[in-house]
Amino acid sequence: MSAEASSLTTEDLEFLNRPLHGFLSVAEGPLPPQPRPVWFEATGEGTIQLFTEPDSLKIRRLRRDPRASIVVTAPVGERERWVSVTGRTTVESDGAGELCARLAARYWGPDAPERADDLAEILAMDKVRLVIHPETVSRYMYSKVSPDAGLV
Repeated sequence: MSAEASSLTTEDLEFLNRPLHGFLSVAEGPLPPQPRPVWFEATGEGTIQLFTEPDSLKIRRLRRDPRASIVVTAPVGERERWVSVTGRTTVESDGAGELCARLAARYWGPDAPERADDLAEILAMDKVRLVIHPETVSRYMYSKVSPDAGLV
């Protein structure tokens, strides 16, 4: 089943709250998008946020053209499913450190002593919070056809 809307559904948020990697693409005029894997968080307000360095290429591009998209897919071994969010972005100077710490716990586990030095290094870096405000949300979830009941 495939659908398109302008906001995230409860089912989308449940899927996006899993520790899955997203693939972020930013607009750059005539250049083709070059997706990058990222950690992300879907918020209760229906936005997607991530952190990055303030002088990163993605931020420089977004300052020229604030459009971005993120695609998140189910891992191999699960039924095919994905959610794509496209919209304008804002670059926020607050909350990046807290977001980084939450995402480290989500992706590495809440107690990852072997990654403590990695986290300390990341937290020491200058960071901004990038927020995608959905304008278009597309989704797909594989449904098999049942001869008795139609789509399952």
